[in-house]
Amino acid sequence: MPASRPQQHLTWFRGTAEMAENSPARLWSMRATYFGLAFVVFFFHLLPLQIMPSRIAGPDILTVLTFAWALRRPSYVPMLSVAVVMLLADFLFHRPPGLWALLVLLAAEWLKVRGRHVRENTFVAEWITAATALFVITVIYRVILAVLIVTPGMLSLWVMQYGMTVAVYPLVAAISYLALGVRRSTPGEYDHTGRPL
Repeated sequence: MPASRPQQHLTWFRGTAEMAENSPARLWSMRATYFGLAFVVFFFHLLPLQIMPSRIAGPDILTVLTFAWALRRPSYVPMLSVAVVMLLADFLFHRPPGLWALLVLLAAEWLKVRGRHVRENTFVAEWITAATALFVITVIYRVILAVLIVTPGMLSLWVMQYGMTVAVYPLVAAISYLALGVRRSTPGEYDHTGRPL
């Protein structure tokens, strides 16, 4: 039927685009991009510039980026990549080495499992899921520091940083989508090995 040809072309185009997006080259380039973005954050952190006043805690860009990608494209942020990036962040940001890295890694892996259900829902559900994971690991982090008799810092700053991190999630997700094409997978979409996304 002639009327079905445009639909066939559209289906073929979408299938070809998904194959290119889920190709090994795309996978490894996005994994490298994750490292690249992390080092950009490290670079600005190490600059001798006081961007934020001392009484204001800025958002944790690395954590929110990791969570957004874990929910949308889990294969872009494998366990080893998250562990290396967050451990480096612990050292550079003068946090107890390994603690926040471990919590973020566990949360990211949980989000990857939840991601398949969240991707079939609205963006608000994705946002709430990421905010919940961040809240849980933030509370655990402060409790562990208190148990270890390590000064966890002012509670107000922690609350402020949590709120700002949650607030920038839509911005990070939007930039990841518009600039890098990190979108939520659709039901029935598969990676290059044939596994469902």
